[in-house]
Amino acid sequence: MNWQQLISNKRLGQEHRHAERHDDRSEFKRDYDRLIYSAPFRRLQNKTQVFPLPGSIFVHNRLTHSLEVSSLGQSLGNDVCRQLKDLHPELANTLFEEIGTIVSAACLAHDMGNPPFGHSGEKAIQTFFTEGKGKTIKESVSSEFWDDITHFEGNANAFRLLTHRFLGRRLGGFVMTYSMLASIVKYPFASSLAGDHGKFGFFKTEAIDYKKIADELGIICKSDKGEPLKYARHPLVYLVEAADDICYEIMDIEDSHKLKILSFEKTFELLMGFFDDVTKDNILKRMKEDGVTDDNEKVVYLRACVIGKLENECVKTFVDHEEEILNGTFHGSLINNISLIQKNAYERCEEISYKKIYHSKPVLDIELSGYKIMETLMDVFIGAARNPDRFYSQQLIRRVSSQYDIHSDNLETRIMAVIDYISGMTDIYALDIYQKINGMSLPII
Repeated sequence: MNWQQLISNKRLGQEHRHAERHDDRSEFKRDYDRLIYSAPFRRLQNKTQVFPLPGSIFVHNRLTHSLEVSSLGQSLGNDVCRQLKDLHPELANTLFEEIGTIVSAACLAHDMGNPPFGHSGEKAIQTFFTEGKGKTIKESVSSEFWDDITHFEGNANAFRLLTHRFLGRRLGGFVMTYSMLASIVKYPFASSLAGDHGKFGFFKTEAIDYKKIADELGIICKSDKGEPLKYARHPLVYLVEAADDICYEIMDIEDSHKLKILSFEKTFELLMGFFDDVTKDNILKRMKEDGVTDDNEKVVYLRACVIGKLENECVKTFVDHEEEILNGTFHGSLINNISLIQKNAYERCEEISYKKIYHSKPVLDIELSGYKIMETLMDVFIGAARNPDRFYSQQLIRRVSSQYDIHSDNLETRIMAVIDYISGMTDIYALDIYQKINGMSLPII
């Protein structure tokens, strides 16, 4: 792959207008603006990141997480750009100089396809078809569609949300640039190749769009003719992934300290673990000189130091492995390939997060409640999609937003309309609909 081809500001759905833009705002900045003003992006403020939505202590939701990831993505892209221009002077004064903006926009979008209630919402959609009443649908749909819905994945759903032509929308959906769209697809292959890890990059309904984008950008195709689509990653995916990896892991540690799930001593130990002894002494000296004595402020200060260090490490890893990344032979994530001290410290944080955070009572409670809500919504709305002529089904179908093709003659289209509707809900809206269809909430009471 080569950078000159990989960075394109051509827009999906408006390729015929590609030469008409002549204003001062770059097409990639236009992507960023279009996302941040969109309704699906706003809805992230009421979607669970890890912990329940805030009471007295404000922790991260999908919106604040995405904003932080976007900020870090901008830094990663800009720093990579600066270093690679030194190595490849021919990239100066080309679209390559805008990779910071592309990564930043992709980071804004990376969680837009996630359903309510975090991981439990994703799992509830999958298991409705593999373990619940949805199992009986298998004989009525294609094998490709069955693979899609039984592996339902937020990343693939984000690509669908941005590219699919929902009812009343323009061709190309959000009409984003090719490079930005390619940068959000972490798993660039069909659901039939998802395997045990269950991840994939695009539903069969959007496969033709991804192929069009990938072929235009010169992304390496790894599948033979007639096989399920499989591509190498667009290089900027690694930067989007790194920004996400850094933010969710380190910010979850900070949130856990605020919620008193982790003690100050344990939090301090975990964050200090990212530095060698000389740097640790310098950090302690700076905190003392700056008068940082409050425990919360110490954690905030250390968190900023850790994120800065991990950003530098990921930039170095990307630049050092540029050839492998462009050849489609780089293995793992950037975080997996950073220096040993930082890699070990990150893995220690992951270990503690798994044991103490992701299995903590507040997190388990929201996952249990969220799973039950999502399971119920899937049950009643998929039932309505399968039997649209029944009275109760018609009442439920009226609840589905008009942009979703719930009235289609095609069963697969109706099922995807339900998944689109439910996955787009906020936690609060999903709870509200759950209560109403169970007779637990009435407008007059």
